[in-house]
Amino acid sequence: MPERRPEELTILVVEDYEDTSLAMRLALEHKGYHIVEASDGAQAVRLAESERPEVILMDLNLPVLDGFGAAERIRANPELKETIIVAVTAHHDPDLRARALAAGCNAFVTKPIDFEWLGDLISNLLP
Repeated sequence: MPERRPEELTILVVEDYEDTSLAMRLALEHKGYHIVEASDGAQAVRLAESERPEVILMDLNLPVLDGFGAAERIRANPELKETIIVAVTAHHDPDLRARALAAGCNAFVTKPIDFEWLGDLISNLLP
């Protein structure tokens, strides 16, 4: 199967800090990705259901519904079970990594994000 070009992919960026969200959006748009944004976990679940992104970059520390709960709800939807969820956090705690993977995340990255590396990760995770 040929590799999909960035402009063919929608990424949902879930981040409650406006500056971080803006930086992520600009870096990913620069690579050609279509970006949708959510600022809390409940909004992320709604947007995942309506927009059907191929990839979700999910901050774990979010208002309303944290990233763990949002990932679990997204995974509970059979239509979203193949969606790639990447947990994003500023914390390097191995327990957080284990909790994120148990909640349904496919990968775990720490901030600050190396966007070249993230692009490679996304390519490797996509079917």
